[in-house]
Amino acid sequence: MAPQLPSLREIPLSGVLNKALPTPKVKTEEEVELWKTTRGYGDLGLFLQRLNKAVIGQYLPFTPQCPSQHVGAVLAVLDTLDTWIDEAPPLQTPQRFGNLAFRTWGKRLEDNVDQLLSNALPVELCPAIPYLSPYFLTSFGSFLRMDYGSGHETSFAIFLLCLSLLRFFTPEQDEERQVVLLLFVRYLRLCWRLQDVYNLEPAGSHGVWGLDDYSFLGYIFGSGQLRDQTDIPVSAVLNTPLPPTNLYFMQIMRIHEVKHGPFHEHSSQLYSIATGVPNWGKVNSGLFKMYQAEVLGKRVVVQHIPLGGLMEWETSVDRNSYVHHPHQQMKPTTALGPPAVVEGARVIGSHMFSRRTSLTRIHPTVTTA
Repeated sequence: MAPQLPSLREIPLSGVLNKALPTPKVKTEEEVELWKTTRGYGDLGLFLQRLNKAVIGQYLPFTPQCPSQHVGAVLAVLDTLDTWIDEAPPLQTPQRFGNLAFRTWGKRLEDNVDQLLSNALPVELCPAIPYLSPYFLTSFGSFLRMDYGSGHETSFAIFLLCLSLLRFFTPEQDEERQVVLLLFVRYLRLCWRLQDVYNLEPAGSHGVWGLDDYSFLGYIFGSGQLRDQTDIPVSAVLNTPLPPTNLYFMQIMRIHEVKHGPFHEHSSQLYSIATGVPNWGKVNSGLFKMYQAEVLGKRVVVQHIPLGGLMEWETSVDRNSYVHHPHQQMKPTTALGPPAVVEGARVIGSHMFSRRTSLTRIHPTVTTA
């Protein structure tokens, strides 16, 4: 049985209001390394591990016995944003990617974000809105570049983390489960609709060698749902159509909706996982490692994420990160460094993202030609 994860700390409102507002802080590779030592980085890692643990063995659709009013309040905000898509239909423009109507939708969000959040939050937490809104505004894509990627998804995860640090969400398993299986699922569907309606470009896509053009966390949480499952092999994802019983299957079916051709060609990372990783536990732990390296550890991703405020930029007291492995603490300096790339019988050091790099991170015994 997995060891108990530490509790998520609480930040009282009085400890927030004297902090600088969140702004993008990562501009260099050195600042990426500094980011990995911050208290905010450690809080995010622990938060994601707690969410992952909360959904083990849980399936979709999910109906909680005691629905959280606070989860419901944020769900209502996402529902409102969904209706705004209908009120800002795509323009008949010739761009290959990015319909200009997305900027109209985004301007409406920028103009109304404070009111939306004040409707969801209790009065006593409304003074924290300036510390929450930068993450929320960055959660749905870049209104300037008209793209969406894993960095925007991470901003939404940080928004949820900040609500938990303020104790708007209670960091207990029942509510954390609802945060994933109700709130994150709703967010994912909203972002899928934004991508489809406004033809958003993938932000920083790795193309055929990437895990997914747009997102990452759904695969982590979905493999977490399946982590202890022995009746469903990892290779089951190759037998479509898949039932929408977990986030991993939902993400795979989403790929089949937006991409055409052989799965092993357009999604070689996911195909390699399906054919080369023996169980969901290894998929889940490996995806955490990949997320740390390819999302949280990439300057081109984190340079756009606001940091500071509730996401404390100060160096952590214990300098521990909970992102690297779902069951143990690892100092960032022990988890990082040039990944081993298996190429035939040769092993070389490389920081480049590739199918071989990520597969060896997920399951070190697997080699690829």
